[in-house]
Amino acid sequence: MKFQRIAGLLEKLAPKGLAESWDNPGIQVGNPQQEIKRILVCLDVSQPVVEMAIDRGVDLIVSHHPVMLFKGLLNIRTDLYDGRLLQQLLSKNIAVYSAHTNLDIAQGGCNDILAGLCGLERVEGFVPVQGENEEFMGRIGYVGESVTVAEFAKKLCASLNTSYVRLVKGGSDTVHKVALCSGAGAEFISQAAFKGADLYITGDLKYHEAQQGVKHGINIIDAGHFATEFPMVKALAEYLRKELADIRSGVEVIEDSLSQDFFQVIRIEGE
Repeated sequence: MKFQRIAGLLEKLAPKGLAESWDNPGIQVGNPQQEIKRILVCLDVSQPVVEMAIDRGVDLIVSHHPVMLFKGLLNIRTDLYDGRLLQQLLSKNIAVYSAHTNLDIAQGGCNDILAGLCGLERVEGFVPVQGENEEFMGRIGYVGESVTVAEFAKKLCASLNTSYVRLVKGGSDTVHKVALCSGAGAEFISQAAFKGADLYITGDLKYHEAQQGVKHGINIIDAGHFATEFPMVKALAEYLRKELADIRSGVEVIEDSLSQDFFQVIRIEGE
């Protein structure tokens, strides 16, 4: 199947028009007319992911984070990480497609996946984004039965398959209403408090942002950028398998099984 048609299936789920203005979703590397037989779905196009793609005979990498996000390409230095990675992709004829903030916002995208893993019910959009339709960044909903914030944090660790989260106890100890934004969404702390959430879940929280949670009287869980977004790999792979099976394409879809969070926790022995 041609790359262009697979891109169409991805844009059916997450239209590029949903993306933030600064974002760079869509075709990153490759020819839209390229024939694709095997796809690898990942969060980041990293060196280990590219090596996995080469080893497994992959023709197309579908990622959440774009290869080239904020800066234009000024040079290709193959002695440096990014240049070497691009050289490998091009030399092995591996195409890349990325769905980033459009997949965050889309129905069934990253934030809906995270809301499902949190066990939320009566889920609604959280922060409206500009556009012709009513679209939202993040989600807000309710837990089935109220729990303590510590109990919720422990369950979240298990759901996200992470060994730790960071908790800011800024509000009531009981969790009923939860707002969330996968990846990095600290700018929405005040909106979560305004909407009456007992708890806000996101990643990449800084010290003064945590302090804002206390000032607004809301609990915050920083579950990490990686842990809140990596579940989209499995979900997006399953979506592609179903869509490709429905048209009997014969294209195989595999998932990134190598990537881990960049951050590691070092504990002092005995503590």
